[in-house]
Amino acid sequence: MIKIAVLVSGGGTNLQALIDSWKKNELGGGELSLVISSRAGVLALKRAEDAGLKTITIDRKKYAQLSGFDEAVSGALAENNISLVVLAGFLCILGQKTLKTYKNRIINVHPSLIPSFCGKGYYGLRVHEAALEYGVKVSGATVHLVNEVIDGGKIILQKAVDVLPGDTPETLQKRVMQEAEHIILPKAVEMFCRGEII
Repeated sequence: MIKIAVLVSGGGTNLQALIDSWKKNELGGGELSLVISSRAGVLALKRAEDAGLKTITIDRKKYAQLSGFDEAVSGALAENNISLVVLAGFLCILGQKTLKTYKNRIINVHPSLIPSFCGKGYYGLRVHEAALEYGVKVSGATVHLVNEVIDGGKIILQKAVDVLPGDTPETLQKRVMQEAEHIILPKAVEMFCRGEII
């Protein structure tokens, strides 16, 4: 059994997509085991608790240095025998210990078609604001492996979504989530659990 930890920082819509797929036995035999939040009181924690999942809050703001936060995250993953780490709207950078321990076993979903609108500073609504400012006609989402380069790991899956006339960052964000992120993130987890990645 591949035990999966999902790392979150906010509303948890991608977490919910994973929970829904897990309940339908669509994660390739993987088991959602742990949800770690970088912030207390977020909706993602309630979604996890409602699904009967163990939750841990490791508040990034309580750590002056990334190394301390990284130690806490890697420790929680080890204590729970985690095999796959999924970043689902996780707005923190992982440190070297976690990256090395879980090399090729951390995946992230990003709300653009990498290499467009990615890297440092591109997260949340900022991605969609940039896409609209640039005038792209197609956006989408990417699931990729995580390494030391922000949004720089090997691409696993991508799905395109049309940008519509009159789109705002908010409407585009919602469409990218519903039509891309919520589809390809569970699919990538299934692929990992079936041994189809790397």
